[in-house]
Amino acid sequence: MATYAYHCADCGPFEVRRPIGTAEPAEPCAACGAPAPRRYTPPLLARTPAAEARARQAQEASAHEPQVVERVPPARNRPAPPPDPRWAGLPRP
Repeated sequence: MATYAYHCADCGPFEVRRPIGTAEPAEPCAACGAPAPRRYTPPLLARTPAAEARARQAQEASAHEPQVVERVPPARNRPAPPPDPRWAGLPRP
């Protein structure tokens, strides 16, 4: 389903949800019944989740300006957790 925007001269803008490709050039206003022409608006790309938008921006930036690593990150000091939680209760050798 897509959301199509229309603008009534008397009542103002309103939206109609229809299957993609079935938008009418004019839709009767729900309040007054007058024909309202369709408004062409950009797709709702601004509703991308913030985390996804940041990840995409980082991906695009790394293609042109990759970050250079000057040294190896420090080693992990603590041991990895056991794969089975029941093993944590067993005595250690």
